[in-house]
Amino acid sequence: MTVISSHQDTQALTLTIVAEYDAAADRVWRVWADPRKLERWWGPPTWPATFEQHDFTVGGRSSYFMTGPDGTKAHGWWRITAIDAPKRLEFDDGFADENGERNPDMPVIHCAVTFEPSGTGTRMTTVSSFDSLEELEKLIEMGMAEGMKLAEGQIDAILADD
Repeated sequence: MTVISSHQDTQALTLTIVAEYDAAADRVWRVWADPRKLERWWGPPTWPATFEQHDFTVGGRSSYFMTGPDGTKAHGWWRITAIDAPKRLEFDDGFADENGERNPDMPVIHCAVTFEPSGTGTRMTTVSSFDSLEELEKLIEMGMAEGMKLAEGQIDAILADD
């Protein structure tokens, strides 16, 4: 597995996942920029994603849904807040209803992803920030940490095909 660490910081209100890939940063960057590659790994293996919209520009919006083993659909959205290709990506990530509209009862997570050289490949660090400890604990209880590790663990197979 390519995920090398996962850490919850309840004081900083963050969840950090670190993964390393045997590929240059621009190739790892493409698994975020290309919606067809993105939907091959965003979400755990049993909840594959379908991106209906992916405007990968600052201020751009993405909408997607993940489909569970029983056909249940979980909708989500992103709003891209910063891009410095192929070094850094930031976006807000939230839950949505079936029309792609934000679910105000669920937290919005700010994600910052950095790509750095590491040995013969790239270290990708994903830091998810929460507004409160309650939000962090709620999403951890829903399986976010394990889901992200499983999701990022699928990227190697995409890079092997690229």
